[in-house]
Amino acid sequence: MPVPLLDLREQYRPLRDDILTAITRVCDSQQFIGGPEVAALEGELAAFTRVPHAIGVSSGTDALLVAMMALGIKAGDEVITPTFSFFATAGCVVRLGATPTLVDIDPVTFNIDPTAIERALSPRTKAIIPVHLYGLCADMDPILEVANRAGLAVIEDAAQAIGSTYRGRQAGAMGTAGCFSFFPSKNLGAFGDGGFVTTHDEKLAHEIRLLRNHGAEPKYFHLRVGGNFRLDALQAAVLRVKLPFLARWTDMRRLNAERYDRLFAEAGLSRASGGPIDLPVHPADRTHIFNQYVIRVPDRDRVRERLSAKGIGTEIYYPVPFHLQECFASLGYRRGDFPAAERAAAEVLALPIYGELTADQQWEVVSALRDATR
Repeated sequence: MPVPLLDLREQYRPLRDDILTAITRVCDSQQFIGGPEVAALEGELAAFTRVPHAIGVSSGTDALLVAMMALGIKAGDEVITPTFSFFATAGCVVRLGATPTLVDIDPVTFNIDPTAIERALSPRTKAIIPVHLYGLCADMDPILEVANRAGLAVIEDAAQAIGSTYRGRQAGAMGTAGCFSFFPSKNLGAFGDGGFVTTHDEKLAHEIRLLRNHGAEPKYFHLRVGGNFRLDALQAAVLRVKLPFLARWTDMRRLNAERYDRLFAEAGLSRASGGPIDLPVHPADRTHIFNQYVIRVPDRDRVRERLSAKGIGTEIYYPVPFHLQECFASLGYRRGDFPAAERAAAEVLALPIYGELTADQQWEVVSALRDATR
């Protein structure tokens, strides 16, 4: 049977009436920008992430951008980021005229290598952006220790990690700010773009709220040059319907991940059972929310073609690290500079993991992989 990478219709069906009611409520109010829906969602997100301030914005990309703007990052500054992530992590740094200082990843977790951060520091370094990739938190304590010693901001790129924890602390609640995405494929997805920023710092929260609305306070009196980074009320209303189900959806993804682990082991495909596939890790001190279930497989592109021929949906997150992207050529990095990231880019493959995936569908994926890796 064909198995899609993601099927959002299965999530939508039981919520359809409630979502349409929420959308109608906003349409009847004709208040589409800001207002009570956005304010209510922000309070609910603050409670969920255990931070005092959650600020709705227009996308996960804009969450990163406005957080850095609020922290005063500008031309001439440097920001340390992993070279292996979604483009926005480094792209937003460049948009502000600052320079991304790239470092390699931990080959096991795919997250930033904490030991590489201190070596990358310079007098111009202003911030560190650890990415909680695929729904697994980065190793935050050593990162925070380096940042505290050097007086640096820590901006958590938690776009894929809402609900993930590290030693009992929520993603987005550990650094100076946390940046989240509501892209439809996320564990908590909107009906389009959206995002939010978290922080414990009241002054920083005020600055972010100011900048998301062109720096105006009051209306038409501009204290800063900001942007239009507002979250639409329609998106907020949809997200308020979905948020109460997030914990259960995450549990469903985690159960599917455990089933994959068992099926791969039983099929003799996992590295631990003598096979060729490296499975995702589950560190005991972290809660993995499995926004993606990403394996490593030799000869990845050939394997992916064979899976596609059988109707199995997959994706590569991400095929080209930042240091090899054409638009970042001026940074001066070369192939071979970050071997762990380069190897990951050549081997990673994301499999279907959405909560409504059935056991039969998962066996179909594993069976197809068994044939594809022969």
